[in-house]
Amino acid sequence: MRIGVLTGGGDAPGLNAAIRAVARAGRRERYEIVGIRNGWLGLLNDDVVELTPEDVRGILHRGGTILGTSRTNPFKVEGGPQRILDRLRAREIDALVAIGGDDTLSVAQKLSELGVRVVGIPKTMDNDIPGTDYTIGFDTAVNVVMDACDKLHPTAEAHHRVMVVEVMGRDAGWVAAVGGLAGGADIILVPEVPFNIDDVCERIKARHNQGMTFSILVVAEGAKPTDIGTQIIQEAPVDAFGHVRLGGIGGVLSRQIEARTGYETRVTVLGHLQRGGSPTVFDRVLATRFGVAAIELIKQGRFGNMVAMHGNRITAVPLAEVLSGEHKLDLTIYELATVVK
Repeated sequence: MRIGVLTGGGDAPGLNAAIRAVARAGRRERYEIVGIRNGWLGLLNDDVVELTPEDVRGILHRGGTILGTSRTNPFKVEGGPQRILDRLRAREIDALVAIGGDDTLSVAQKLSELGVRVVGIPKTMDNDIPGTDYTIGFDTAVNVVMDACDKLHPTAEAHHRVMVVEVMGRDAGWVAAVGGLAGGADIILVPEVPFNIDDVCERIKARHNQGMTFSILVVAEGAKPTDIGTQIIQEAPVDAFGHVRLGGIGGVLSRQIEARTGYETRVTVLGHLQRGGSPTVFDRVLATRFGVAAIELIKQGRFGNMVAMHGNRITAVPLAEVLSGEHKLDLTIYELATVVK
């Protein structure tokens, strides 16, 4: 059997660990493993390479992806789906392992409906893919947020400042809530709970009145101020999957807080730092378990499924079910942050 593996969408720590696991587990089953470069674009362009044992040696700890990635949607390219079917046939690729977020997996599901034998592996630092408790990259991202909060606390305290930390999270606040909770943030703002800037300022003033002359505020890029009514965007044009580029809420908050309270305020945008660096222990092990499980699904002929984690068990969920649901922040975690602030 000849298995193709690709990584699509935004990169996240743990992708190489998953590629390594797919390659090694596949070789153990005597499957031939090939890598598809730059996500779905690689199939459109016939950019396919053999994945030898040497290619996946020493990559467990590396961030990024040795296969490259892109946000290509072949269903937005004229003749794209047929080109992919033709490439798979010409390359004699019997099955695909697609590692990605909801966009990459949505393409995988559509191809599955066209007869492609595909298995999905959930990857996104946002942790917003339905059907799984955790995704590859999330744990590393929240560790970055926690570390940033730890470093900002002493300088905020020394200068009596408000520090606003903008983190990723388009529609789900997992990174902001979990990272902010672990980092001891005083205020956390997430997309699931619209906020009023006046209320935020009053909370900061209350802290100052109690003698706490500094504050750490963590805000997800997709958080919605009720004063404005929409998410703050960097660019209006959408990508191949219909997404605008978010960002800037941290700067808006910083200016408003300083103007309304008089307290010196600074903003730190973590941005792609959350995507970079070596994966944590959790992400390395999760990616490895997912990769091995994906090969097991192929071995069993259970195509059209995504591997998932439920509790501490690795299971399988139909791609159609995954893409019809949502995985918003568990608000008990958000409420926990308010209890221990």
